[in-house]
Amino acid sequence: MSSKSTRRDILIGVSATAGTLAMAGKNSLAASPMTHDVKISSFRFKPRHLVVKVGDIIRWTNEDIAPHTATATEASWDTGEIVKGGNGSIRVTEGLETTYFCVFHPHMKGTIELA
Repeated sequence: MSSKSTRRDILIGVSATAGTLAMAGKNSLAASPMTHDVKISSFRFKPRHLVVKVGDIIRWTNEDIAPHTATATEASWDTGEIVKGGNGSIRVTEGLETTYFCVFHPHMKGTIELA
């Protein structure tokens, strides 16, 4: 009778371990960095406001004829010039400056919210 108990205990342990590993895999996927795409079109950032996490990437793609930038208001980060059809990106870091604009067209503004 003790050998049946032992087998059952082993099966329960294996099952619990498999469930834990499956959940760990899901959590790892959920924690993976995301890429957030911002289109530059009609002299606007679309979307204008992003919610991101540390480690995520923000990628701006220019659909206008004119060149643009995405530049932090206090100049702590900058994509550089983004020509028509081109893109620029940054990786979100702790303490990232969260307001930005286009150097060539200062009326173009966007915000980033750290989640």
